[in-house]
Amino acid sequence: MFNRPLHGGNIAWAAALSGCSPDAILDFSASINPLGPPESVIAAIMSHLPNLKAYPDPDYHQLRASLSEVHQVPPDWILPGNGSAELLTWVGWDLSQLDRTFLITPAFNDYWRALKAFNASVVELPLLSAAKEVLSLEFLDWQKLTSSSLNNGLLLNNPHNPTGKLFFKETILPLLEMFALVVVDEAFMDFLPPDREQSLIPLVCEFPNLVILRSLTKFYSLPGLRLGYAIAHPDRLKRWQAKRDPWPVNVLAAAAAQAAIKDRVFQQQTWDWLQISGIKLFQGLADLPGLKPYESAANFLLVKSAMSSCLLQEKLLKESQILIRDCLSFPELGDRYFRVAVRSPTDNQRLITGLAKILL
Repeated sequence: MFNRPLHGGNIAWAAALSGCSPDAILDFSASINPLGPPESVIAAIMSHLPNLKAYPDPDYHQLRASLSEVHQVPPDWILPGNGSAELLTWVGWDLSQLDRTFLITPAFNDYWRALKAFNASVVELPLLSAAKEVLSLEFLDWQKLTSSSLNNGLLLNNPHNPTGKLFFKETILPLLEMFALVVVDEAFMDFLPPDREQSLIPLVCEFPNLVILRSLTKFYSLPGLRLGYAIAHPDRLKRWQAKRDPWPVNVLAAAAAQAAIKDRVFQQQTWDWLQISGIKLFQGLADLPGLKPYESAANFLLVKSAMSSCLLQEKLLKESQILIRDCLSFPELGDRYFRVAVRSPTDNQRLITGLAKILL
């Protein structure tokens, strides 16, 4: 029997529980863009199949040059990785060298993996109030928290997973002066159009203690390809490069990334889709008894549930073959919260209908 998954997207477990084939599962547990992968990415992968007979460029010059053009930072400030999870490992190494690492919680389970791997000293900073309302960073007394040492690190993601909270640049900027190392995981920042996004990438060259992690998994619907990148001071990236395995990014992933980041049509289609679908899904969930969705800047919604989320998850799988993400891997949330991705209007309505059969 399959174990209950820690991450979303475990279709094999869901299919075994619901007694159907994996293809029959409608997956709301993994926050992947339903519009992708882009056709440009598929074309790039196909055209680079002959290159499988050669090793990748160990320095990924072309990929870094393409990312440099997009983000307007020098190529040597960029390091591609086998998903941002691989780069998070080296973040954990650097943070473990500091006195303490402050971690905004609830936190993605992989943050704990990376920090525990190197025995980092972790101080949790809850983002939820006693009333279970999502707070901003301003409510924390940063001066008091960091007064005992200047050798501290800070790890957060923006937009925040699983709450969907967006932190403004002006809120994070003062923290760069308080911490020896600030790591911001911007895995979901792509889902915000340019006039709304709050990326700190433009500040990286000013702050050698700032690291930005980016993922191409979610926005471009490429979780199976495994590609992410870090933007940070070249000296830090050279240290990481010296520690890790060679050729972490295969030639097809590198080609796909270069095509994806240049696909302006796909990007605009995604922003247009999410703006409409996200609002409608939020309202549909809010109209159901016992559910309270939280406003989100990303392509997912955190939902508080009067019913056990595990029970709700199992009922949805058995009755409607729909998989939602329970929040058991976030200890602060437990069994009364679940998370759902924003999918197509048809899929979203199927979720609302399935939940209504259980809750009404």
